[in-house]
Amino acid sequence: MKKFHISKLALFLFLSICTQFTTKAQFTLQGQVRTRTEVRNGLGNLVPTDSKSAAFTSQRTRLNFGYKWDRVLFGAAVQDVRVWGQDASSISNADGAKLMLHEGWAEVTLANKADTTVKFKAVDLLTVKIGRQELIYDDVRLIGNLDWLQQGRRHDMVLLKAVHHGWQIDAGYAFGQNTDAFGTVGTGYVPANVNAFTRTSTGVLVPTPAGIIPLTVGGGIGANSVKTGGALAWINPPSTNGASQDYKSFKSVYISRKFNQTKFSGLFFQDDFSAYRLDSVGSAATGYVYGRRFVSSGATDLFDYSQSRSRTTYGLMVNHTLGNASGFGKVALQGAYYGQTGKDREGNDMDAYHWTLAATYQKSKWAFTLGYDVLSGNDGSSATNNYKASTGYNNRFDPLYGTPHRHWGYMDYFYVGTNSPAGGLNNGYLKAKYTGSALTFGVDYHTFALNKATTKGDGTLVGTDLGNEIDFLLNYNMNKFTNLELGYSVMMATDNMPFAKGQATTDAAAKDFDKTGTWLYLMINIRPDFFYSKPVAIK
Repeated sequence: MKKFHISKLALFLFLSICTQFTTKAQFTLQGQVRTRTEVRNGLGNLVPTDSKSAAFTSQRTRLNFGYKWDRVLFGAAVQDVRVWGQDASSISNADGAKLMLHEGWAEVTLANKADTTVKFKAVDLLTVKIGRQELIYDDVRLIGNLDWLQQGRRHDMVLLKAVHHGWQIDAGYAFGQNTDAFGTVGTGYVPANVNAFTRTSTGVLVPTPAGIIPLTVGGGIGANSVKTGGALAWINPPSTNGASQDYKSFKSVYISRKFNQTKFSGLFFQDDFSAYRLDSVGSAATGYVYGRRFVSSGATDLFDYSQSRSRTTYGLMVNHTLGNASGFGKVALQGAYYGQTGKDREGNDMDAYHWTLAATYQKSKWAFTLGYDVLSGNDGSSATNNYKASTGYNNRFDPLYGTPHRHWGYMDYFYVGTNSPAGGLNNGYLKAKYTGSALTFGVDYHTFALNKATTKGDGTLVGTDLGNEIDFLLNYNMNKFTNLELGYSVMMATDNMPFAKGQATTDAAAKDFDKTGTWLYLMINIRPDFFYSKPVAIK
């Protein structure tokens, strides 16, 4: 009995100390277990006729730690992402690790007019945030954390943040490198996680050559085709937006200001990519490994800025609100235009654009949105405007590092890792949403079309109409920390979709795909706050 009382007293003292320490030091600690069970039959791409549906459950487990002091903020997020059953019940070291650091950053206050202990007061607030961090701007159209994807998106970077007289100005910089090992020279960069082994053109398994990202070989592709570009494709695509390589570095500036009910926000984003050359390694006996070599073999550094490819994206977004929810209703208007110049990842000159217009009417618990997006593409019907490797001209807009899932259909047919049409995209949509105290219901309707016509394998034009998509979403808050989400989507594609997505080059091949795709998922999101204490009523 005496031991029992001592244990209770020790536990009480420990909890009291932790509570007081947490309050003074302002610690935060939240967790997350998010499972998503999906039944896929045409998500992202059409599937061959009579294909069986795929079903699986993925899980994200995340621990978010935060610390706040007058002049320093600190944050870290450790996560584990996996598919149920992906690992054996007893795994070995050879199975690899899924645990990773999603965020790890510190933010230091340089100026703060509201803090009398900070002497530098040239601006209202000035901080610098260093480390692995998420970037989220506006409606995450171009820059976002891609939270829908279980592994999310983050950047290793430094971010200077200023607030002054209502203006917000963020300036960011990132510079990537593969290793800091002794003996490393130059800043050559391989922009993907490369598998240790790959197969040659004859099917022989060999170690992946250093500095090369292998390309698949098919349809009679040989060494001559490698020299001219051929029809080679990535074995291990590195980007969640379907891009052909990750950035080597970037510079960004984001500026926003709100005047009454109108908010203006401007974005400048320049991402730089390593130059490469097409190369092959091997012999006639064992076959060749074809790929892109990003690390120079001589003294010249391939990531010399005079040889690199720098792409600049710039634009302005305007959001304006009319009325109020208590009267006739509230109307939110949004318009934006973005342009892209410079050179793309492949070294082609860019001249692309993206604009969007939308209006949302909100009354009580209901909201209705009507909008239209245009993302420019390459014109296959015009010899002067068509993208050709010989002229290096590209009109295809790339929506950078945003969250495509939120804007261009929940089934992720466009601007994700499943490839996107070279002809760009026109997206008209109508959305309806009901938001209750615990239950939210929404339905979205999209109509998709090519912005510019593209061609089939025989040179004839592909029609621009791609199809329609309907997304149903049901969201229920079970309690303060638990949320259930149920979704069902249908893609009703036209015969043009397989051509636009690069799945087919002939009419005969296009007929082999089911033009109706469906997707069903149930997601459970549990996010406890470990330092939360339920308020106690005082009698």
